[in-house]
Amino acid sequence: MINSGELAGQILTPGGFVSGRILWRDGLIERIEKAHGAPEAYVLPGFVDLHCHGGGGADVMDGGEAVRTVAATHAATGTTSFLATTMTAPVPDIEKALAAAESVRKAPARGEATVLGVHLEGPFISPERLGAQPANAIPGSIELMRRFLDLAAIRVVTVATEADRDGAFIRYLVEAGIRAQLGHSLADYETAAEAIRCGCRSVTHLFNAMSPLLHRAPGIVGAALAHLDYAELIPDLLHVHPGAIRAALRAIPNVYAVTDATPATGMPDGAYKLGSQSVFKCDNGVRLADGTLAGSCLTMAEAFRNLVSIGLAIEEASRRTSTFAADYIGEAGRGRLVPGAFADMVVIETNLSMADVFVGGTALS
Repeated sequence: MINSGELAGQILTPGGFVSGRILWRDGLIERIEKAHGAPEAYVLPGFVDLHCHGGGGADVMDGGEAVRTVAATHAATGTTSFLATTMTAPVPDIEKALAAAESVRKAPARGEATVLGVHLEGPFISPERLGAQPANAIPGSIELMRRFLDLAAIRVVTVATEADRDGAFIRYLVEAGIRAQLGHSLADYETAAEAIRCGCRSVTHLFNAMSPLLHRAPGIVGAALAHLDYAELIPDLLHVHPGAIRAALRAIPNVYAVTDATPATGMPDGAYKLGSQSVFKCDNGVRLADGTLAGSCLTMAEAFRNLVSIGLAIEEASRRTSTFAADYIGEAGRGRLVPGAFADMVVIETNLSMADVFVGGTALS
């Protein structure tokens, strides 16, 4: 069946909004035509989420069909592509999750966000900065990474310098074309800056689970603000204060939003599992029993609206929820509405509510 169609509205192109219609064929954008009288609704690139653990009660770490539940849950709120994200856990549990994510990546289904690969968040992190990760951290292992890569397309790896004392693991990741990013670490500024020099191009959930910025001890946050072009950040307005978000946007050109979503996303308040941890959702937060933030219940649609609420223009909020993330992992055909790109789109009403979602030109509604 030929997947073709057209959609009219205020279309966000790299050059700005165009009033007209977007046409696609075989799931790819063919052209954008200007036209008068188009609907006022905004047609934006589909959201791209590079850090997503779960949703709809399912956890990537569950393996099996859980990844499909996560993909469908987030597609319904505008995420058209994402990285299935693992947690620190015993190696067999990680391998089960990798195999499941790869199975879904290779066989996408209607109504699901596209799995672009895996973000491996752990086990190569600091045991002193676990955040909500279980206590299964281990040193970076090239041999183990090769095993993991045999199971799945791993696009991003979170690594702490404490797990890579001589930098060999980070160098291996960079040479393999994998995006290495600092996170879950207490590294000082100098160590973090050296890791960035060696190829770390981003940090995992900026400000969270890392050494903070102090004026005499700038830490990983200071190194990120001083040296990086990319950084992921959770804009649920709970993990990071709006003032800190705005400071990061001034310092790091391509800050991109992630959800760090858990199985609690899209679900009522209550108790859930995140990997081997018990977590509790209340209002817009997810926490361990001791109150530690444990991922989020954020969607990318909410991330977009939150960025607008703190003063970003719709165009910039869109880039930070789609384009920059796609650029970071080299997905030139996603995160933008241009001829030749995937027809991944979200339709947003003028009040910023979600009207429709298209994945590869197929409407979810």
